[in-house]
Amino acid sequence: MFSLLKGLWEYFFRKDEYFVVILGLDNAGKTTFLETIKRRYISNYHGMPLEKISTTVGLNVGRIDVGVQRLVLWDLGGQQDLQTLWNEYYAECHGVVYMIDSCDRHALQISAETFNRVIHHADLDGAPLLILANKQDREDALPLTEVESAFDTSVESIGNRDCRIQRVSALRGEGVFEGIEWLAQRVKEKPNRPLKPVKS
Repeated sequence: MFSLLKGLWEYFFRKDEYFVVILGLDNAGKTTFLETIKRRYISNYHGMPLEKISTTVGLNVGRIDVGVQRLVLWDLGGQQDLQTLWNEYYAECHGVVYMIDSCDRHALQISAETFNRVIHHADLDGAPLLILANKQDREDALPLTEVESAFDTSVESIGNRDCRIQRVSALRGEGVFEGIEWLAQRVKEKPNRPLKPVKS
Protein backbone atom coordinates (compact mmCIF):
# COMPACT_ATOMS: atom_id res chain seq x y z
CA MET A 1 0.00 0.00 0.00
CA PHE A 2 2.83 2.39 0.90
CA SER A 3 4.59 1.81 -2.42
CA LEU A 4 1.33 2.49 -4.29
CA LEU A 5 0.83 5.79 -2.45
CA LYS A 6 4.47 6.69 -3.00
CA GLY A 7 4.12 5.95 -6.70
CA LEU A 8 0.99 8.10 -6.97
CA TRP A 9 2.69 10.93 -5.08
CA GLU A 10 5.70 10.84 -7.41
CA TYR A 11 3.46 10.68 -10.47
CA PHE A 12 1.39 13.74 -9.54
CA PHE A 13 4.12 15.87 -7.98
CA ARG A 14 7.24 15.04 -9.95
CA LYS A 15 8.79 17.76 -12.05
CA ASP A 16 9.75 17.28 -15.68
CA GLU A 17 13.55 17.35 -15.88
CA TYR A 18 15.48 19.18 -18.59
CA PHE A 19 19.24 19.15 -19.15
CA VAL A 20 21.11 22.30 -20.19
CA VAL A 21 24.80 22.66 -21.08
CA ILE A 22 26.63 25.88 -20.16
CA LEU A 23 29.44 26.48 -22.65
CA GLY A 24 31.93 29.24 -23.46
CA LEU A 25 35.62 30.00 -23.39
CA ASP A 26 37.64 29.89 -20.19
CA ASN A 27 36.93 32.86 -17.88
CA ALA A 28 33.63 33.77 -19.57
CA GLY A 29 31.80 33.49 -16.23
CA LYS A 30 30.03 30.14 -16.60
CA THR A 31 30.52 29.00 -13.01
CA THR A 32 29.61 32.42 -11.61
CA PHE A 33 26.43 32.25 -13.71
CA LEU A 34 25.62 28.80 -12.30
CA GLU A 35 26.30 29.87 -8.71
CA THR A 36 24.15 33.00 -9.09
CA ILE A 37 21.27 30.91 -10.42
CA LYS A 38 21.56 28.40 -7.58
CA ARG A 39 21.43 31.21 -5.01
CA ARG A 40 18.21 32.50 -6.56
CA TYR A 41 16.36 29.22 -7.02
CA ILE A 42 17.59 26.98 -4.18
CA SER A 43 16.34 27.85 -0.69
CA ASN A 44 19.08 28.38 1.91
CA TYR A 45 21.84 27.80 -0.66
CA HIS A 46 25.04 29.63 0.24
CA GLY A 47 27.74 28.13 -1.97
CA MET A 48 31.18 29.61 -2.40
CA PRO A 49 31.83 33.37 -2.46
CA LEU A 50 31.56 34.48 -6.09
CA GLU A 51 34.90 36.30 -5.98
CA LYS A 52 36.65 33.03 -5.03
CA ILE A 53 35.41 31.02 -8.00
CA SER A 54 38.28 29.57 -10.02
CA THR A 55 38.61 27.88 -13.39
CA THR A 56 36.41 24.82 -13.85
CA VAL A 57 38.31 21.65 -14.64
CA GLY A 58 35.75 19.12 -15.80
CA LEU A 59 32.13 19.61 -14.78
CA ASN A 60 29.97 21.45 -12.24
CA VAL A 61 26.33 20.42 -11.89
CA GLY A 62 23.40 22.42 -10.56
CA ARG A 63 19.73 21.48 -10.19
CA ILE A 64 17.09 24.18 -9.94
CA ASP A 65 13.30 24.23 -10.04
CA VAL A 66 11.78 26.82 -12.35
CA GLY A 67 8.03 26.64 -11.83
CA VAL A 68 6.92 23.07 -12.55
CA GLN A 69 10.20 22.22 -14.30
CA ARG A 70 13.54 21.04 -13.02
CA LEU A 71 16.61 22.21 -14.91
CA VAL A 72 19.83 20.24 -14.55
CA LEU A 73 22.66 22.58 -15.55
CA TRP A 74 25.99 21.18 -16.73
CA ASP A 75 28.77 23.80 -16.46
CA LEU A 76 31.62 22.52 -18.64
CA GLY A 77 35.22 23.75 -18.47
CA GLY A 78 36.13 26.14 -21.27
CA GLN A 79 39.85 25.52 -21.66
CA GLN A 80 40.92 24.49 -25.17
CA ASP A 81 41.82 20.93 -24.19
CA LEU A 82 38.47 20.45 -22.39
CA GLN A 83 36.33 21.63 -25.29
CA THR A 84 36.73 18.26 -26.97
CA LEU A 85 34.61 16.81 -24.14
CA TRP A 86 31.67 19.14 -24.77
CA ASN A 87 30.15 17.06 -27.53
CA GLU A 88 29.80 14.12 -25.13
CA TYR A 89 26.89 16.05 -23.58
CA TYR A 90 25.14 17.38 -26.69
CA ALA A 91 22.88 14.42 -27.50
CA GLU A 92 21.51 14.35 -23.94
CA CYS A 93 20.79 18.06 -23.53
CA HIS A 94 17.59 19.99 -24.13
CA GLY A 95 19.17 23.43 -24.47
CA VAL A 96 22.40 25.45 -24.54
CA VAL A 97 23.65 28.49 -22.64
CA TYR A 98 26.67 30.07 -24.34
CA MET A 99 28.64 32.59 -22.25
CA ILE A 100 30.77 35.36 -23.74
CA ASP A 101 33.31 37.51 -21.89
CA SER A 102 32.25 40.97 -23.12
CA CYS A 103 35.43 42.51 -21.71
CA ASP A 104 37.86 40.36 -23.69
CA ARG A 105 37.92 41.98 -27.13
CA HIS A 106 40.81 39.76 -28.26
CA ALA A 107 38.96 36.52 -27.45
CA LEU A 108 35.65 37.64 -28.98
CA GLN A 109 36.39 36.30 -32.45
CA ILE A 110 37.66 33.00 -31.01
CA SER A 111 34.47 32.76 -28.96
CA ALA A 112 32.36 33.38 -32.07
CA GLU A 113 34.25 30.68 -33.99
CA THR A 114 33.84 28.26 -31.08
CA PHE A 115 30.11 28.98 -30.93
CA ASN A 116 29.80 28.40 -34.67
CA ARG A 117 31.52 25.04 -34.30
CA VAL A 118 29.20 24.11 -31.42
CA ILE A 119 25.95 24.85 -33.25
CA HIS A 120 27.09 22.93 -36.33
CA HIS A 121 27.19 19.71 -34.30
CA ALA A 122 24.38 17.41 -35.44
CA ASP A 123 23.55 16.38 -31.87
CA LEU A 124 22.44 19.95 -31.07
CA ASP A 125 19.91 20.09 -33.89
CA GLY A 126 16.85 22.03 -32.72
CA ALA A 127 18.24 22.83 -29.26
CA PRO A 128 17.27 26.34 -28.03
CA LEU A 129 20.24 28.70 -27.65
CA LEU A 130 20.67 31.35 -24.95
CA ILE A 131 23.70 33.54 -25.73
CA LEU A 132 24.84 35.72 -22.84
CA ALA A 133 27.18 38.70 -23.25
CA ASN A 134 28.54 38.61 -19.70
CA LYS A 135 30.35 41.14 -17.47
CA GLN A 136 28.17 44.02 -18.62
CA ASP A 137 28.55 45.60 -15.18
CA ARG A 138 32.13 46.58 -16.07
CA GLU A 139 33.05 49.85 -17.76
CA ASP A 140 35.28 48.10 -20.30
CA ALA A 141 32.49 45.78 -21.51
CA LEU A 142 31.79 45.82 -25.23
CA PRO A 143 28.29 46.98 -26.18
CA LEU A 144 25.85 44.25 -27.16
CA THR A 145 25.77 45.49 -30.76
CA GLU A 146 29.51 44.81 -31.12
CA VAL A 147 29.15 41.32 -29.62
CA GLU A 148 26.25 40.61 -31.98
CA SER A 149 28.34 41.74 -34.97
CA ALA A 150 31.07 39.24 -34.07
CA PHE A 151 28.46 36.47 -34.06
CA ASP A 152 26.81 37.50 -37.36
CA THR A 153 28.47 34.64 -39.21
CA SER A 154 26.44 32.18 -37.12
CA VAL A 155 23.01 33.59 -38.02
CA GLU A 156 22.52 31.27 -40.98
CA SER A 157 23.65 28.23 -38.97
CA ILE A 158 21.22 29.05 -36.15
CA GLY A 159 18.41 28.76 -38.68
CA ASN A 160 14.89 28.69 -37.26
CA ARG A 161 15.76 27.32 -33.83
CA ASP A 162 14.89 29.42 -30.78
CA CYS A 163 17.76 31.80 -30.01
CA ARG A 164 18.15 34.79 -27.71
CA ILE A 165 21.19 37.01 -27.13
CA GLN A 166 21.24 39.40 -24.20
CA ARG A 167 23.42 41.44 -21.85
CA VAL A 168 24.06 40.00 -18.39
CA SER A 169 26.20 40.40 -15.33
CA ALA A 170 26.51 36.97 -13.75
CA LEU A 171 28.28 38.57 -10.78
CA ARG A 172 25.42 40.95 -10.01
CA GLY A 173 22.61 38.75 -11.33
CA GLU A 174 21.53 41.35 -13.90
CA GLY A 175 19.65 39.72 -16.77
CA VAL A 176 20.46 36.22 -15.52
CA PHE A 177 17.00 35.24 -14.34
CA GLU A 178 15.18 36.62 -17.38
CA GLY A 179 17.47 34.50 -19.53
CA ILE A 180 17.00 31.27 -17.58
CA GLU A 181 13.21 31.74 -17.45
CA TRP A 182 13.18 32.20 -21.23
CA LEU A 183 15.23 29.04 -21.73
CA ALA A 184 13.08 27.04 -19.31
CA GLN A 185 10.03 27.91 -21.39
CA ARG A 186 11.74 27.06 -24.68
CA VAL A 187 13.09 23.63 -23.68
CA LYS A 188 9.61 22.65 -22.52
CA GLU A 189 8.31 23.32 -26.04
CA LYS A 190 10.83 20.99 -27.74
CA PRO A 191 9.45 17.42 -27.63
CA ASN A 192 12.15 16.23 -30.07
CA ARG A 193 14.94 16.93 -27.55
CA PRO A 194 17.10 15.37 -26.31
CA LEU A 195 18.24 13.09 -29.12
CA LYS A 196 19.48 10.58 -26.56
CA PRO A 197 17.61 10.39 -23.22
CA VAL A 198 19.74 10.64 -20.09
CA LYS A 199 20.05 7.38 -18.19
CA SER A 200 18.71 7.66 -14.66
